[in-house]
Parts: sequence; structure tokens; C-alpha cells
Amino acid sequence: MMGVLSSSSEWNFPFRCCLYSLVMHTSASLALNENWDPHVRADMEMFLTQLVPESTPFKHSCEGPDDMPAHIKACFLGSSLTIPITDGQLNLGTWQGIWLCEHRNRAGSRKVIVTINGVLQE
Repeated sequence: MMGVLSSSSEWNFPFRCCLYSLVMHTSASLALNENWDPHVRADMEMFLTQLVPESTPFKHSCEGPDDMPAHIKACFLGSSLTIPITDGQLNLGTWQGIWLCEHRNRAGSRKVIVTINGVLQE
């Protein structure tokens, strides 16, 4: 798992808007969680691995033993986030960050679509 953005990311838009992000894969996810202590990411990965172990005899395993567990973990965490942008910054809590969560042992590149929607501020 890795962090993607933090609250220090800035855009200079004269809009009230929000950021919508979508990961275009079924074995990766996006999450909003603590981005300060790296132990949080390690603990989350440990928990998900214990919750959905690769040793489970899944029928869908054409890409290896991590295939179906990756799909299940992605369903638990989700594939999209919507975050408000206020005064040109992501409006996140003090410790929050956006995580791109990789659930495969050896994944290729990942594609994340980011859309910013809003209305012109008056």
C-alpha cells in the first residue's frame, strides 16, 4: 500500500469543487486513512492478509494465489473517493491521506482517473 496525496496538495481554482478519483483496476483500491505513521499502512496490510489469506482454496486463481484475495480486498476498500477542495486545497483531516492500495504481490502499472467538478465562486 502506498500514499498518493496529502492535504498539502494544492490547486489554484476559483471554484467550489471536489475531486473524484477512480482506480481502473479490480485488484487495487483507493482509501482515505492516516498518512502520518507508516505503521498504520503495515498494520492494515497485515490485517487484510489475515482476513483474506492466499492459502484459501479459491476457484478463481488463474493469475496466481493472490488473484482472488486481491479482488476481495479491493471490494472491501473500494475503487473511488470523493474529496472536497476548499480554498485550493484538498479538504482532508489533519492526519488523512489518500492511499492507492495494491493488493497483488507483483502488479503492473496502475491507472487512476481524477476528475475535478465544481462551480465558479462568486
